[in-house]
Amino acid sequence: MSELTFEQMLEESFKTIRNGEVVEGTVIDVKPDEIILNIGCKADGIITRSEYTNEPNVDLTTVVSVGDPMTVKVLKVNDGEGQVLLTYKRLAAEKGNERLREAYENKEVLKATVAQILGGGLSVVVDEARVFIPASLVSDSYEKDLSKYEGQEIEFVISEFNPRRNRVIGDRRQLLVAEKAELQKELFAKLKVGDTVEGTVKNVTDFGAFIDLGGVDGLLHISEMSWGRVENPKKVFQVGDQVKVLVKDINDTKIALSLKFPESNPWANASEKYAVGADVTGKVARMTDFGAFVELAPGVDALLHVSQISKAHVEKPSDVLSVGQEITARVVDLNEAEKKISLSMKALEPETEAAETTEE
Repeated sequence: MSELTFEQMLEESFKTIRNGEVVEGTVIDVKPDEIILNIGCKADGIITRSEYTNEPNVDLTTVVSVGDPMTVKVLKVNDGEGQVLLTYKRLAAEKGNERLREAYENKEVLKATVAQILGGGLSVVVDEARVFIPASLVSDSYEKDLSKYEGQEIEFVISEFNPRRNRVIGDRRQLLVAEKAELQKELFAKLKVGDTVEGTVKNVTDFGAFIDLGGVDGLLHISEMSWGRVENPKKVFQVGDQVKVLVKDINDTKIALSLKFPESNPWANASEKYAVGADVTGKVARMTDFGAFVELAPGVDALLHVSQISKAHVEKPSDVLSVGQEITARVVDLNEAEKKISLSMKALEPETEAAETTEE
């Protein structure tokens, strides 16, 4: 048997590779837009920028160095110029898809940085494999503008996995819903009627404000915002305001809140301040044909009947009084249980005036 020449032995030492084969290589040169690998073949292997990463315009010299080992996949044994075309990205994506498949089957929570904001949602990359998170699955509430998520690291689960149809769907919403449910469970376990809690104004409507108590929303109705009258909640609260509120009622998952703290109840010492016979001062708050309501303190209104305005005949309150006018009157009746006070200005008029009026 004849001995092989050096050239023949060298030829035999080179590997025979095929399209689609996974091979090991070593980086022998790096340019900004391509990587050259020694893969043990007659020809060197080439990885273009687009076959290394999905990131556009990345300088490959900043991410790969000469001497680095790499596992790659053969795209084309001969590109026409005697070079072997390789891909790093597609092999990584295949491995990434396998990673996503396992995460899908195990319901694993993944974490990745948002790579792109799309018209219908977010795109994230896990080991070079892309995951699409539809806008409806980004949050537990509707969000019109998703730009705030750009570059943000988020957690999600894979809710649909079909790489053949290029459908790998992520879901962040169910994690937020589950987290909120857990927070609600913890909060309801320790929350009691009568507790004073702190919260953040989440939304303000014409009928009240919704307060975030830390994962659970409570309603502060307009009637519970003050012992006095509140005409428009939007003039009192703004989204983001920090408030200390009283838990008035808990009905299943609904929480009613109040700012009417017992210690500030203006009726608490009404029997002393507004005792029958006491002279009080207040402002006319509103008027009807039968009388005027006078605000003695925030939350304490008293009725001044038209017949008690003056000893002289008064047709209707607006003939002699105006809203905002300060008056002094005498308390002629107090019903503390029903929170009703009756006033009389007539009782303060001198008797001489009454006599003169009678004579006339």
